[in-house]
Amino acid sequence: MAKRLLVAYGLWALGGPLGLHHVYLGRDSHALLWMLTLGGFGAGWLWDFWHIPCWVAATNGTGVPGGRGGTVPGLSPLRLAGQVTVGLYFGLAAALGLPWVPAVLAQPLAVGLGVLLVSSVGDQTAEAGGVLAAAFLASLLFQGWVLGVLPVSLAASAAAQRHRRYKPRGTLQPRLAARLYHLGLACLAFAAPLACRALCGAAGVLGTLLALPRAAAELLLLPLRAGWLLAEILGFAGGSASQEHGFRASSWSERQQRAYEVLGLPAGASAEDVHQSYRELVKVWHPDHNRHRAEEAERRFIELQEAYKELAGPRRAMAAAA
Repeated sequence: MAKRLLVAYGLWALGGPLGLHHVYLGRDSHALLWMLTLGGFGAGWLWDFWHIPCWVAATNGTGVPGGRGGTVPGLSPLRLAGQVTVGLYFGLAAALGLPWVPAVLAQPLAVGLGVLLVSSVGDQTAEAGGVLAAAFLASLLFQGWVLGVLPVSLAASAAAQRHRRYKPRGTLQPRLAARLYHLGLACLAFAAPLACRALCGAAGVLGTLLALPRAAAELLLLPLRAGWLLAEILGFAGGSASQEHGFRASSWSERQQRAYEVLGLPAGASAEDVHQSYRELVKVWHPDHNRHRAEEAERRFIELQEAYKELAGPRRAMAAAA
């Protein structure tokens, strides 16, 4: 079915940043690139306005944009710049979304796929093997560099230009449903790790917000506790009241005082408060819920376990003896 210029421009206006006009014209690589970069970071979507008539003519078989001069496509500075930019963008996305995957594996693979995606836009493509090999080799050479992803993207882009070629003509496209299915899978593979990382960060923020009411209550009770302690020091508070609130502060060891601080409790808190605070803080600082700050979460998790053992152990022993 012949493609209409008016429909292509309508899809460009309504969903251009998502590549709807490219899907309509059968340019799936270009559509996927626009979906993952929101229209080439906005600039590519505006650039499409002047080229839609050529693409419609090429899809209808009445023209080929730019023609095919020779067997190897000419060097395009614009395509090279796009390869470097998208390769860098994909590499940074892999570093953010896949922190548990070794950088020497995740980043060069992501950079290579980004460069190959730009290379396959239009009637051109590149050899995947050469591009990925260049990306992994450069990643080994620049491993540990703060901006190591940039030379990796440059190396992969240079390899893509070195191995560029035209796509074979006359290739039949799958049905629209299959094309949309493949585009959806590709978008999901790109967005899922970033979404997971965002959810983990949101869970950490939520845990902090849930701990705020308890901290506010402790702050409000601080003058009362200070007054009670002052009364005990001056001798106005009897020993029986002291026994109701647990051991005296002067008889506690430094380890027990440190344990109360870790659990966010005042000295002499009840066993029920110790148990409840431990359960709440363990949920907040569990390493599985804080992968974005794994070292800090592991340290806090161990401190919480040791503090609970320090406070719960003696209390359980006294209860058993009684």
